[in-house]
Amino acid sequence: MFELRRLISLVVFGFMSFSVSASPTEPVEGVEYTRLQQIQPTDSAKKIEVLEFFWYNCPHCFAFEPQLAEWVKKRGDTIVFKRVPVGFRESFVPQQKLYYTLEAMGKLDTVHRAVFDAIHVQRMKLDKEEAIVDFVEKQGIDRKKFLDVYNSFSVQAKVARVAQLQVAYNIESVPTIAIDGRYITSPSMVGATMRGASEHAMHAAALQTMDALIARKK
Repeated sequence: MFELRRLISLVVFGFMSFSVSASPTEPVEGVEYTRLQQIQPTDSAKKIEVLEFFWYNCPHCFAFEPQLAEWVKKRGDTIVFKRVPVGFRESFVPQQKLYYTLEAMGKLDTVHRAVFDAIHVQRMKLDKEEAIVDFVEKQGIDRKKFLDVYNSFSVQAKVARVAQLQVAYNIESVPTIAIDGRYITSPSMVGATMRGASEHAMHAAALQTMDALIARKK
C-alpha cells in the first residue's frame, strides 16, 4: 500500500512540476511552441517579424482577432506584423484574393474586421467571387477598381507565395503564429496544457507566449 501511495504521489508531483514549467511567460519548446528546423528569411530588417496564418471562415481566427489586434497595437513599431491568408484547398483562393486586394487598395483597416463579422455574425457566405464583390461594394469600394486588383498579376503572385510559406512554416491549422522565422505557436498549442480554460484565456496565454518568444530575440 505504501509503495502504491508513493507511486501516486510521484505521478501527481511530476504532473504538477510539468504544469509549472509549462508557462506562457516561460514557454517550453514542444509544449507552448515549436522551433522550425530551418530558419526562414524575413523582410523586417532589425525588427522582429510576426506572421499570423489565418482563414476568414475559421471561427477560432474570428475569436482570436480582437485580442490579437490589440496586442499588435500595443507592440507598436517594435514588430512587423503580417497576416497570411492560408489556402489549404482551391476553394480558399477567393478569400485569399479578397485579403490581398483589400491590402493593395489600402482598405484592410476598415474592411478586414467587417469580413469576419459578415461571415461569423451575419452568417454570409463569402467564398465565391460574385458574393465577395457584392459585399465589398456595400463597404463603399468601387466594384470595377476592386475587380481590376482582384484579378491582377500581383494578387495572383501573392496567393502563389502563400503556398510556399505554408510548406516552409509547416502550417497545418489556423490560427498559427510564426515569430521571426524561427518559432511557431498557436492558441491551440498553448491551450493543450490548460484543461477547462476558456478560449479567451487560451488566447491571452498564446499572446504571453508570443511576448516571451519575442523577448528571446532582443
